[in-house]
Amino acid sequence: MADATEAARSDVQADVALKAKHRKMWALGDYPTLAGELIPELGTTLVEACGVGDGDKVLDIAAGTGNAAIPAARAGADVTASDLTPELLEAGRQQARKQGVELEWREADAEALPFGDGEFDTVMSCVGVMFAPHHEATAGELLRVCRPGGTVGLLNWTPEGFIGQMFAAMKPYAPPPPPGAKPPPLWGKEEHVRALLGDGVTDLEMRRQTVRVDRFDRPEAFRDYFKAVYGPTIAVYRNIADSPDRVAELDQALAELAREHGGGSGSSGMEWEYLLVTARRSG
Repeated sequence: MADATEAARSDVQADVALKAKHRKMWALGDYPTLAGELIPELGTTLVEACGVGDGDKVLDIAAGTGNAAIPAARAGADVTASDLTPELLEAGRQQARKQGVELEWREADAEALPFGDGEFDTVMSCVGVMFAPHHEATAGELLRVCRPGGTVGLLNWTPEGFIGQMFAAMKPYAPPPPPGAKPPPLWGKEEHVRALLGDGVTDLEMRRQTVRVDRFDRPEAFRDYFKAVYGPTIAVYRNIADSPDRVAELDQALAELAREHGGGSGSSGMEWEYLLVTARRSG
């Protein structure tokens, strides 16, 4: 019994440390700028797919700076934006204030949400919950807090799309994942999402779409931008900072990936693929 108690305590401590690491990673760089410059329309796409309207009670999980939460509030919903990283929430508060939009901002772990069962009409996440390490726990929580008959909406990068391929390119240079953690882009695979949501939903609809990103005129411009502003990329480079050869390898890999996906001069831009998911909470 003592051994089991000690093991449970160790698991809790490991999870606390892991979440602290994630919180720190997403505070690196300047994610608010990236979200605003590269993918501002994705939040509105998700809000419209969920049919959010006046008076709906909405939870945006792993909301970041409110890419989806702010458009939902603008549509007249009563919105709570939750995220693990307080720095992102503060940036979201400032952005909402500038736009004259009111909503609640709440620090929360997607795997242990501080909300009641069935509390929300719509529970959604825009390239957010996919980065929580334990997928089953996250799926269980987003279903738990959605009322029966309510809407679940997700927008996640696919493994085959550009961002999924970027994470694959960075993986050999990143620290090994903790036990039980699963790759974020799995949330962009239809069969994985279907298994996670299971009989907790009905009317499950999934479709792949793309967002056009035409900011970068050279592959190296994409790479250098992500090295400067995107927390996961910054963290990977920090992991190999003592090895110039590996830094050079990753530099080349990311530039080549951007080139393959149309991130070079003379191109019409890159198409970043995502999976758009909507469903009804069963029960």
